[in-house]
Amino acid sequence: MADLRPILLVEDNPRDLELTLAALAKCQLANDIVVARDGAEALDYLDSKGTYKDRPPGDPAVVLLDLKLPKVDGLQVLEKVKKDPQQRQIPVVMLTSSREERDLVKSYELGVNAFVVKPVDFNAFFEAIQDLGMFWAVLNEPPPRARLKEA
Repeated sequence: MADLRPILLVEDNPRDLELTLAALAKCQLANDIVVARDGAEALDYLDSKGTYKDRPPGDPAVVLLDLKLPKVDGLQVLEKVKKDPQQRQIPVVMLTSSREERDLVKSYELGVNAFVVKPVDFNAFFEAIQDLGMFWAVLNEPPPRARLKEA
């Protein structure tokens, strides 16, 4: 595993955060999980600012991004990431409770890599998170530019 990048989890709901972390832990991924509790904190992490100014260089393997967030919402975070030439290749998965078509359409217009509606059922939610973690942290092959930037 030469490319062990963290997973950035952006979630403000304590229950969803706890379940997501438990599901990712059950996958036994070696990737660190960085938690941001609002959109502003996520942007600080991605831009290496504020409390993250001294974080190790490199992009996360994936950003698991809630849609409805305090301070800066998920669509604003997504838009900023996909417009930034240094960040646009970072995979972003919108992980949300929203079933509103406009949220789905807007997310894809802004360049989201995947849009996953959080299942209401505990077991289905747990499995969905495990599948996401395994795919983006282990199976997905990042673009060469993202790998070179970390070398």
